[in-house]
Amino acid sequence: MMNNKIHRYASKFTRAIVLSFVTLFMMVNIVEAAPGYCNGIKLCGKVKVVERFADIKVKVVDHFPDLKVKRVQHFPNKIGEWQFVTHGEDFTIQYVTAFPDLKIQFVDHFPGVK
Repeated sequence: MMNNKIHRYASKFTRAIVLSFVTLFMMVNIVEAAPGYCNGIKLCGKVKVVERFADIKVKVVDHFPDLKVKRVQHFPNKIGEWQFVTHGEDFTIQYVTAFPDLKIQFVDHFPGVK
């Protein structure tokens, strides 16, 4: 009798924990799915390229990018407009060939989320 009660409470506790993790996972995916954001970072502004410990790992592709990027010299205010700098950056990127956080394509016109 005591084992049945323990088993029922353990089962309910396990379900509650699993449900909590599922809910948390769904909430994180909703935040990550916001257009124009990656890892919680708005994808416009001043960008510094680094070798390691970047905010975002990017892979440059020719087809099917997640984001089309236009290099600008001033006022990178719209999603996909990046001004490359050596200091005073809004976020950092690292170029990678595998397991990117974001796939980008450099364009001359119409930057933004595909």
